[in-house]
Amino acid sequence: MPLLRFDLIEGRNEDTLKKLLDSAHRAMVEAFQVPESDRYQIVHQHPPQELIIEDTGLGFKRSRDLVIISIVSKKRTVKQKETLYSLLAHKLESDCGISPQDLIINITENSDADWSFGLGEAQFLTGSL
Repeated sequence: MPLLRFDLIEGRNEDTLKKLLDSAHRAMVEAFQVPESDRYQIVHQHPPQELIIEDTGLGFKRSRDLVIISIVSKKRTVKQKETLYSLLAHKLESDCGISPQDLIINITENSDADWSFGLGEAQFLTGSL
């Protein structure tokens, strides 16, 4: 936990995807101080016509390299979130060549009671985690 979902325009190869996911995970570990093994990532690739992502009036030029990262996480501080946004933009640009204009990040917060990692138990509540 956190759980990251990546929505992308289809066409990236396996190596490119691995680099993207690894870079995002390094940013998550650094910004949210999660353990290295705390990695939950889902990639969904869409045909171009299924992602209509405009600039919200900010003048961004989006490309086929667009990456939308939706994160579900327990509550984090504003500083942690801002650090994550900055690290993701930097790492995806330096490691993957993805322009920061092609990166959208959304965080949805929840609580310990909202997670079960298996066995029908809420491990954060039982003390297992």
